[in-house]
Formats: sequence, C-alpha cells, structure tokens
Amino acid sequence: MRRLVLLILALATLLPSLAQAYDVLVLQSRRDPAYEEVLRGFRSGSTESQRVIVMSDYAEVDVIRLVSEDHPRIILAIGDAALTATRAVLQTPVVAVLALGIHSAQSSRPNLTGIDMFVAPERYISIFRKMKTKRCGVIYNPAKSGWYLKQARHAAAEAGIELVAREVSDPRQTMAQLATLSGTVDALWMLPDSTAVTRETTEAYFRFGQQEAIPVVSFAAGYLKLGAAAVLEIDRSALGRQAGAMVSALLDGSDPDSRPLELPKSAVTKTNSSVFKQVEFTSTP
Repeated sequence: MRRLVLLILALATLLPSLAQAYDVLVLQSRRDPAYEEVLRGFRSGSTESQRVIVMSDYAEVDVIRLVSEDHPRIILAIGDAALTATRAVLQTPVVAVLALGIHSAQSSRPNLTGIDMFVAPERYISIFRKMKTKRCGVIYNPAKSGWYLKQARHAAAEAGIELVAREVSDPRQTMAQLATLSGTVDALWMLPDSTAVTRETTEAYFRFGQQEAIPVVSFAAGYLKLGAAAVLEIDRSALGRQAGAMVSALLDGSDPDSRPLELPKSAVTKTNSSVFKQVEFTSTP
C-alpha cells in the first residue's frame, strides 16, 4: 500500500500538466471592452475547454512555459500584445484577432492564422459611392497594407473612384503626405495601418478633413467624435464567433499553414450626423 501511495505521488510530480491540459489557451492583451466583447463572442459558440490569461494583469507572461506545462491544443491571441507574446511558439497553432500585426507576422510563422483587421474593401467603396466620391486620398505603408490597397484599387476602379495613394514607411511622414493631398481629393480614407495611423497622427487626418471640407471615413467608432463622417466598425461579438469557428476547424485537424487569413465577416456602418450637415451626400451610408 505504501508503495502504491509513493507511486501516485511520483506520477503527480512528474506529470502535473495532465491535470491542467485544456483545448484553448486564450491570451488577452489587456482588460479592454473590445477584447472582452470578442471573448464573449468566442465563448458563446465554443464548447472547448479554455484557460484565459489577461496579460496586463502580470508583470510578465512566459507563454512558452505555459504551453510546455499546460499543453493547450491551440492558442487564441486577442490583441497585438498577445500576438507578440506568441512569437516564440512554433508548434502550437495560433489564431490571432484584433491584432494589426497579424498580416506581416504570418509570412514567417506557418502555425499562425486568424482574422485580419481589414473589412472587405467593397464595403468602404459602397460608402464612398454614396458620398459621390471621385478621388479618394489614402495613406498607407506598403509593407503593412499594400496587399489590401491592391484589392481596394480594383474595387474602387469598378465603382469609378480613383484612389490617390501616398506611401509612408514611418509615422513621421504622414503629415507631409497629407499635405500633398490638399486640393486633389474629395474624401479621405483612414486604414487600420499602424504606420499611417498612430496616436500622434490621428488628429491630423481630421484637421485635414476640416480644412479641405471633405469627409473622412475610418474604421473605429471612437473616431466619430473626432470628426469622422463615417466608420465601418468590426462587429466584435461576431468576430469572436468567427474566431471560434476557425479554432474548431483547427482542432478538427485543419492545417493552419493551409488556412489564409480571413477578413471580418460582419461590420457595422456608423455615421456622424453633424459632419453630414456640412458635406453634401446623396444619402447617408
């Protein structure tokens, strides 16, 4: 009997991870309403066992140790900090959402897939058509959103809209590139490009819109109070459910390397009524 007890204790010491094993390790960058909404959406359609780590609650999160000890079958990374924390994870599949860096990171990480921050360009082009836009200015970093701009150009051309694009490789170039658009465009499009749009440059877009008396269209509802005429905001609850479907597919044996990044399937158009009073549109989007 004593030998049996010792054997059980030894196994518990050597194999602690067996009791902790679960399907999905959820890494949430910080406590943020947007991230919480994505997580609720994910959980609403998920039956897999989960462990949630809010990274901002800790001085440091050793993801490699978590993976080696807990053996999750997949990681859901919500936000850029969570995505960055998984960069050394090479075997466990990673699904990333609400992360601006996912597109550039995927090229060197075959175990990474997820849902990009860019809504299908046709949705934006529909808004610009209703605004009677002929020439739309857009600032972008080719390394981060060049692939998207290529799709957007095609959609715009079919709608008879010319995209007047300006390239930047550093946020400090944004102000100068905005100035080159003066008098040449009748709308401005802000992309979720972390080089072209930063905390330091955001207000410059709306000052430009006011000075030129043209509408600015963006990607997050928070920009409406700064002066955006319209935004196309990702439905975060639906985004969570979409991520849940990707996770389920991977757990069923799908190869992350064979799954291209998806675009958000659901987004909501919101408008700023006071801006619409100052600019003539055929109708509100």
